[in-house]
Amino acid sequence: MSDFNIEEELKKLPGEPGVYIMHDVNDTIIYVGKAVNLKNRVRSYFRAGVFHTAKINKMISLIDHFEYIITDSELEALVLENNLIKENSPKYNTMLKDDKTYPYIKVTVNEDYPRILFSRQMKKDKSKYFGPYTSAQAVKETIDLMNKLYKIRTCNRSITAPKNPDIDKNDVDSARNNGEENQKGKNTGPDKRACLNYHIGQCQAPCRGDVSVEEYRENVNKALEFLNGNYSPILKSLEEQMKDASERLAFEEAAEIRELYFSVKSVAQKQKITDYEGEDKDYIGLAKNEKDALIQVFFVRAGKLIGREHFYFEDAAEDDNGELLSTFIKQFYAGTPYVPGEIYLSMELPERKVLEEWLSKKKERKVSLISPKKGQKEKLLDLAGRNAALILSRDTEKIKREEARTVGAVREIEELLGIPSIERMEAFDISNTSGFANVASMVVFEKGKPKRSDYRKFRMKTVTGPDDYACMREAITRRFEHGLALRGQNVENSSKDSFVKFPDLLLMDGGRGQVNIAEEVLAKLGVNVPVCGMVKDDNHRTRGIYFRNVELPIDTRSEGFKLITRVQDEAHRFAIEYHRSLRTKAQVHSVLDEIPGIGEKRRRALMKAFASIDDLKRADVEEIAALPEIPENVARGIYEYLHGNGEQ
Repeated sequence: MSDFNIEEELKKLPGEPGVYIMHDVNDTIIYVGKAVNLKNRVRSYFRAGVFHTAKINKMISLIDHFEYIITDSELEALVLENNLIKENSPKYNTMLKDDKTYPYIKVTVNEDYPRILFSRQMKKDKSKYFGPYTSAQAVKETIDLMNKLYKIRTCNRSITAPKNPDIDKNDVDSARNNGEENQKGKNTGPDKRACLNYHIGQCQAPCRGDVSVEEYRENVNKALEFLNGNYSPILKSLEEQMKDASERLAFEEAAEIRELYFSVKSVAQKQKITDYEGEDKDYIGLAKNEKDALIQVFFVRAGKLIGREHFYFEDAAEDDNGELLSTFIKQFYAGTPYVPGEIYLSMELPERKVLEEWLSKKKERKVSLISPKKGQKEKLLDLAGRNAALILSRDTEKIKREEARTVGAVREIEELLGIPSIERMEAFDISNTSGFANVASMVVFEKGKPKRSDYRKFRMKTVTGPDDYACMREAITRRFEHGLALRGQNVENSSKDSFVKFPDLLLMDGGRGQVNIAEEVLAKLGVNVPVCGMVKDDNHRTRGIYFRNVELPIDTRSEGFKLITRVQDEAHRFAIEYHRSLRTKAQVHSVLDEIPGIGEKRRRALMKAFASIDDLKRADVEEIAALPEIPENVARGIYEYLHGNGEQ
């Protein structure tokens, strides 16, 4: 922006709160900050004699122009700053290296017959949430354990209690037999077809009307006690059941109960008591080395340490500790659905009041940032800091190896091909069986790591028969035509469609032939993206890279070569998986077409519930009839057809 005069624009800055945005000569946002007074804060970057870190000095040297947004308060500026950083990922903002969502245990207490579910989000839906936890596997194991202990339903049916509590199960069954039941899809009352869990004694079958809301709720309340840390009742009950089974010489039953008993003991032992006040708290510790910083968080829920997690800040050694902690709080708690009532820090923050105001508004309850100086809380905070230092020391080499595998490997490819900056790579592969179900895969790697959310798959529309070149032409054409169309709609900054962003390098599994096809398509569409291909030797091993009509040798032991191989393998795997799923669905579809009583609606339901004919054959009549679309007589017909009509 050549007509932008920084000195003149600095004079126009208002002395009000707001957000400032620094741009480089290419109009790229390189830094976003907030200020109580925009005039004082922005001018300080350009004032002689003011000390800045080397990183900030480098950023200042790149500023071509800036803009600002006035807000009514510092709190509004903080929220806006957070949103802009998240949207633009400016190079010189200290960025938290984390994209996690933490698991919760969700109990749907708003339902007549509640369920216990795994959830990545905490919503305002009247359910009870427990967590967040740091281990998804541990959450799933705990849910499985509670479902077994308390016989909680696991289906996703919408089941409501009978409107007339005086109608018992026999009355319901009698009404059904007389044709008085509601239509499927509209009836949310008892359903006399129960799933396999009922038949193996792991569900009370509210779908059949076998259990009242009150009886079912008793077990749900016990599960809630369990989640709140009261394990004594269930342990005592299991001990009594185990003793009773042993006295009856029911040793298999006793062994099963014993496994449940030890599972409960294991869960109970993992809940280490750290705070007898029983409040929800986070303890945040900070450590630095000569290059990076690491933050360790201890999650304490209901007085128990449920887990810990650490987070990296790259190139943050020169950053002020208070600013780092403020940055972490803003970025981390903006992205997590749960905020505890108290957050403990090793130091007072300059922004403490505005951060507390923002967090309290997010939680809709008071949140306090506390810096304890003595006692148990100070000791736990110190422990978090020492753990942070330990992990930072331990993981330094691991991080270097990971960077060599990813970012370092990309740098090697840049050097080999003479391309200045490669951030995004895309690769395509074709899969078919003698021309049947031609499909293509598109995989995306950014900064040397797979970005699976941007993967796409194509089912060929114009190609019949085994013609890989024609399939590749169609796939690449469709990919870039769609991207150009989206760009024409001015959605270039959208993160919702992976086609909007074009790659810095297109990687073809084949050599000259596939590269030529890709370059022809790109030239025809007016898209400028470099394309390279893999050159194979007589043993089908990659020996070099074909790029701009030249075969370039590549060291097969280098990280760059290994990265290219991983990209190829991933494209191949993704294409084969898609092709296999289409073959399986086609097989299921063709067999189901031959079974009497199976129309389009029932076929879709069966194909959705059973991945293959083998899976369907392994199901019994009750499992098939558990599908809302499949009556019992049709389920029996399917079973008899598959087991007595040459489909063994």
